[in-house]
Amino acid sequence: MTDKTVFARILDGELPCHRVYESAHVLALLDIFPLSFGHTLVIPKQRVPFLHELDDDHAAALGVALPKVARAVLAATGATAYNVLQNNGAEAHQAVFHVHFHIIPSVDGKGLGLGWRPGSLSHERATELLTAVRAHL
Repeated sequence: MTDKTVFARILDGELPCHRVYESAHVLALLDIFPLSFGHTLVIPKQRVPFLHELDDDHAAALGVALPKVARAVLAATGATAYNVLQNNGAEAHQAVFHVHFHIIPSVDGKGLGLGWRPGSLSHERATELLTAVRAHL
């Protein structure tokens, strides 16, 4: 038997959650280990680990749900700033292997701490990358 993720167990009714929003393809719920007040998770009901594996219906539903839930979280918490975080793969800090987005409001000095180490991109490397990416679209 394959181990189910915590999100699969929630979707199957095996674990409770604080449901914020639900549609045919998406569930939003409060994070039980929040970085700030109002930290909310938005998950597709399709059970895939990585964003690029989602079908178009679930991806489109996430596109509708994310701004809707973000507006509601901002209004409910009074926050005026927030982060949306989504990780793919262990090397990218993904801990639960079911696609999920974090909406993390910046409230009372709490929220997502983020270090940013920008690099550079030459025109030549950008051109090579564009050619390769476009070949796969």
